[in-house]
Amino acid sequence: MKSQGFSAELFDGRPVIGICNTWSELTNCNRHLRELAEHVKRGVLMAGGFPLEFPVTSLGEPLMRPTTMMFRNLVAMDVEETIRANPIDGVVLLAGCDKTTPALLMGAASCDIPAILVSGGPMLNGRYQGRVLGSGTDVFNLDQEYRTGKITKADVEAAEAAMSRSAGSCMTMGTASTMALIAEAMGIGLPMNGTIPAPDSRRAVLAEEAGKRAVRLVEQDIRISKILTREAFENAVKVAGAIGGSTNAVVHLLALAGRLGVPFTLADWDELGRDVPCLVDLKPSGRFLMEEFFDAGGLPVVMRRIAEKLHLGAPAVEGGTMGERIADARGWNDEVIRTVDNPLTPKGGLVVLRGNLAPDGAILKPSAASPRLMQHRGRAVVFKDADDLRARIDDPDLDVDADSVLVLQNAGPRGYPGMPEVGTMALPKKLLAAGVTDMVRVSDARMSGTAFGTVVLHVAPESALGGPLALVRTGDMIVLDTAGRRIDVEIDAEEMARRRAAFVPPAPAYERGYGKIFIDHVQQADKGVDFDFLVGQSGTPPSKVSF
Repeated sequence: MKSQGFSAELFDGRPVIGICNTWSELTNCNRHLRELAEHVKRGVLMAGGFPLEFPVTSLGEPLMRPTTMMFRNLVAMDVEETIRANPIDGVVLLAGCDKTTPALLMGAASCDIPAILVSGGPMLNGRYQGRVLGSGTDVFNLDQEYRTGKITKADVEAAEAAMSRSAGSCMTMGTASTMALIAEAMGIGLPMNGTIPAPDSRRAVLAEEAGKRAVRLVEQDIRISKILTREAFENAVKVAGAIGGSTNAVVHLLALAGRLGVPFTLADWDELGRDVPCLVDLKPSGRFLMEEFFDAGGLPVVMRRIAEKLHLGAPAVEGGTMGERIADARGWNDEVIRTVDNPLTPKGGLVVLRGNLAPDGAILKPSAASPRLMQHRGRAVVFKDADDLRARIDDPDLDVDADSVLVLQNAGPRGYPGMPEVGTMALPKKLLAAGVTDMVRVSDARMSGTAFGTVVLHVAPESALGGPLALVRTGDMIVLDTAGRRIDVEIDAEEMARRRAAFVPPAPAYERGYGKIFIDHVQQADKGVDFDFLVGQSGTPPSKVSF
């Protein structure tokens, strides 16, 4: 270690703080984390610790194939084994893009080490020709305009550049923002962790404070399991509803709870979030973006406004309780952060659906759905996989109308594999041209947190395993009853049994390497899509001496 120029004084037994960094030029959202790490180091040194930065695999949504979700568990393993194999007393987790936050938390939780999470923050608002554009959400809108000939490819490229003008993650309520805010709500991130824009100097100050606090966590032996309690998970579900959070939070929190041994199930999402109003008027559910959310007071204001629904005694990583953290929060814009008596939607929590189409559950995000479609019966138009969808969705001869239900099979954890964000199926071009803006869509896939629509996701068991979704045929009638929490296909038991007997599972996509490990060991969506052999903690027992 002295070969790196460290002085003898640093080897006096002071806490060693690992800085787990997901920086990568392949992950544009996280490209500024090397600079942020320097501020963490300064904080660690100021508090008397010894900071040592280390890299782990980075996950970037736009580039990775087949989907970043396939590699979340790999990164969690990378984090876990790096911590366990090295003399690290505590860790600061530097995350940004969607899956980096849950992956780092899962890995640290498996070691049950003192930890604090620092997010990279959202990018600046996109601005183009007098319009404010939100990453992801407005990409979907622009794509629809392009596909129907309203704008040119040059228009799309110019708008894309205008909405990608700084470091940071999506400035809409995508998964990155959702998970950064949930980390703050659970107390493992400092106040304002979720909203300070990436280029804002206050993000660097927060990183420095996290470095200081990491040293104190080690000195006080405050491990991650002391922060991420059952109460913290309950707060997270309620906050997810109040902010109109991404549906991806479901699988991430289920997996994180599994690592910690916290009793937490898919049913908790519906029960705990059912009566929580959505207060944050932010794309894709609303109008504004993360800059406005930050300026309006950020998450502390949201939590204070729903305080009666929260566990205010839950611990906060800076010391004290969440109630103490939000006690003095003040809102500065009641349009961006609505009051409880004037919510964006009266019930913002995610809906958990069950029925003969989803015996183990499926989810729907009401704040992003069309009220007129929340109770719906329609004829299924089935696509056997994502390739089939892309090949046929714009076929002018496709037998589909506005009342049809688009059904996508083989897009689940094992079937794709990796459960990609293809659940927001593009609407048929001929219906877009006719003015149709939303349809009921059903799949075993996920959708981007920046997406919108009446989309039923995470159907379990998935179709690749022979779940009922695999047995649906074009022409079957599907009934969505959101109020009754049901999703059913009108097939009688005898016909269902006949189809099940004829089912032939698809061939696995991988026969070696990590892909095979994933397919062989991944759990279903209702369990969080973690590996079966990673559920539970193993702590950080002393390793054997290396020779």
